Amino acid sequence: MNDIFSRRQWLGGLSATAVTGLAATCAATAQEAKPAADPFTYCLNTATIRGQGLSIVEEVDLAAKAGYQAIEPWINELERHVEKGGTLRDLGRRITDAGLRVPSAIGFAEWIVDDEGQRRKGLERARRDMDLVRQIGGTRIAAPPSGATKEAVDLLRAAERYRALLEIGDKIGVTPQVELWGFSRSLNRLGETALVAMESGHPRACILADVYHLYKGASEFGGLRVLNGAALHTFHLNDYPAKPPRAEITDAHRVYPGDGIAPLKDMIRNLVKIGYTGILSLELFNRDYWKQDALTVARTGLDKMRAAVRGSPG
Repeated sequence: MNDIFSRRQWLGGLSATAVTGLAATCAATAQEAKPAADPFTYCLNTATIRGQGLSIVEEVDLAAKAGYQAIEPWINELERHVEKGGTLRDLGRRITDAGLRVPSAIGFAEWIVDDEGQRRKGLERARRDMDLVRQIGGTRIAAPPSGATKEAVDLLRAAERYRALLEIGDKIGVTPQVELWGFSRSLNRLGETALVAMESGHPRACILADVYHLYKGASEFGGLRVLNGAALHTFHLNDYPAKPPRAEITDAHRVYPGDGIAPLKDMIRNLVKIGYTGILSLELFNRDYWKQDALTVARTGLDKMRAAVRGSPG
């Protein structure tokens, strides 16, 4: 309890100016192609249609048909593709030919854990995962606090470990994005995640944020205002209902943007104000959606993301 209090107390002393400067050199995001009247690129996280049992090839074709500009696959899908005889190089070509790109992917390497042996294996797993992402033309991968969800890891140690992960990414050409998980005891708030990225001291340190996880971990939504937009590359867009309450809500309760009670207008306005021009990735785990036609779900989600952006004028 004292350890948790001291970490929160220290976080409270962070200056907004310091956080605002976080990873300012990541400005390449702002230079990526965007639709004419929209600052964001729309991406389909494949978890949204996981229940339909499609292959990654089918998901790529579906994302393009639905009108997305990018796709965010999970590492286990890439592994299954190879196990079934496919090649990642061919998959990468298919993604490009479909007019899509891979700005992010989802992996679960245990890079942050205290146990040295476990962490060494986690970094080796991260190396393999990043190489898979590289082979399909991907540029970034999620780096959540996998393996450390039940204990509070010291934030400065976590920052050192994140730097080690980033240095592996430097050699491969894929950048890990430190991700907050609202249900975890480690990195469950935006401020903690920002601290780890900032104190890593690495020029490509960046954060992956998510509407649901911001809510689940009780982060201040307004905290987005003190980030630099260049310190974000991917933002998972979703929504959550009024019930069940925060303590009981799970990933499975996520709903389409605009169908819940999240303050999406304020969040999107804040993203625009900090200069964020990156990815809005639809990530849902809704079992009801998984029972529906995958193309309908993907199109509905894209329409609702765009509606949320249109409804959030600066």
